[in-house]
Amino acid sequence: MTSKYSFGKEVPYGFDEAVSRATEALAKEGFGVLTEIDVAATLKKKLGKEMPPYRILGACNPQFAHRAIEAEPQIGALLPCNVVVRVDAAGRTLVEIMDPGAVLQLVDRPEIAEIAAEVRTRLERVLGAI
Repeated sequence: MTSKYSFGKEVPYGFDEAVSRATEALAKEGFGVLTEIDVAATLKKKLGKEMPPYRILGACNPQFAHRAIEAEPQIGALLPCNVVVRVDAAGRTLVEIMDPGAVLQLVDRPEIAEIAAEVRTRLERVLGAI
């Protein structure tokens, strides 16, 4: 499953296991999870709305982030790489990853495109390992 800005797949695990496996796979590729946003809990608390589990993991690889910020200091507005783990209406668990190539096309610099390609390769391995 892909879109103009993400790629992902259905996984044969429950939500919590998918979050755990995604976090572990990210770590193996040098990404730490800087933020975790529990969208379902937030919408329940703030709006009283129910929805299936939905978590956004804000993943960062410090080496790539440093290179990108050195090349384009304002690029922090496009970081970190978001990984979404969610359950859809049919009960399937999905993992979807922001495509750094698509997002970083907003920055017209060859060195950023190179970094985005390297990050995409690692994130594809993350998805394959989940």
